Amino acid sequence: MTIPRRKRALIVQGGYPGHRPREIANMVAQILEAEHFIVEVYDTLEIFNDRSKLMHADLIVPLWTNGKIEAEPLNNLLQAVAAGTGLAGIHGSADAFRGEIQYQAMIGGQFLAHPGDDTAIYRVHFPNPHNPLVAGIGDFYVRTEQYYMMVDPSVVVLATTYFDRPVPPLVWRPVIMPASWVKLYGAGRIYYNSLGHRPDIVQMPQVTEMIRRGMLWAADGHPHSNTPPPM
Repeated sequence: MTIPRRKRALIVQGGYPGHRPREIANMVAQILEAEHFIVEVYDTLEIFNDRSKLMHADLIVPLWTNGKIEAEPLNNLLQAVAAGTGLAGIHGSADAFRGEIQYQAMIGGQFLAHPGDDTAIYRVHFPNPHNPLVAGIGDFYVRTEQYYMMVDPSVVVLATTYFDRPVPPLVWRPVIMPASWVKLYGAGRIYYNSLGHRPDIVQMPQVTEMIRRGMLWAADGHPHSNTPPPM
C-alpha cells in the first residue's frame, strides 16, 4: 500500500503588527494541519532566500502587510509560484511590499484603502454560489474593514462587497468590489481573501471555510500546470 505524500506549507508572518499576524498564522497552521499538511511557520522573510525550499513547497501563505523585500528573495518567490507552488493570501497579503508591481501582479490586486472605519457592517456576496470554493457557505454579514482595491481584471471572483454610497475622495460612486478571488500565475494557483483584519474575523465559520477551501485549492495544483480556476 502506497502512503500518500503529505503536502508541505510554508507560512510567513510579520509586517504590520496591528493585523496580529502571529495569531492568525497559528490559526492557519491549525487549519492546514487538520488537513494533514506539514506546516512550517517563519517570522522573517529570510525563507524567501531559500529558492529550493520554496520550489518544493505545495503552498506558501504570506501573512505579511507592508514591509520591503529585496530583489533576489522576491524573484525566488515569483519563480517558485510560476513553477507550480500555490500561494494563498489573506487580508494584508495584498498590501505587502508596496511598490513591487510584480508581486501585486502575481497576487492579483493591491489594497488602496478601507474608507470609513473597521466598524462598518457589510454583506459578503457570492456571485456564483455553485462554485465549489464557496458552494453552501451562503452570503453573510461582517463588521470589519471593507477593502477598496485595484484588482486584476482576469481574476475569477469568488466573493464581492458593495460600497453603496460615495466616500470622497476615493470612492466617487457606488461600486461592487471583489473581496476574494482565484487566478493562475504560470503553473501556480493563487487564492486571495480580503477578510481577516482580526483573529475573530478569521474564526467566523464562513471565513474559516473560505480560507480552508482556498488554501487546499491553491496547494492542489503542484506540480500541474494550466489548470483553469473553477468559474
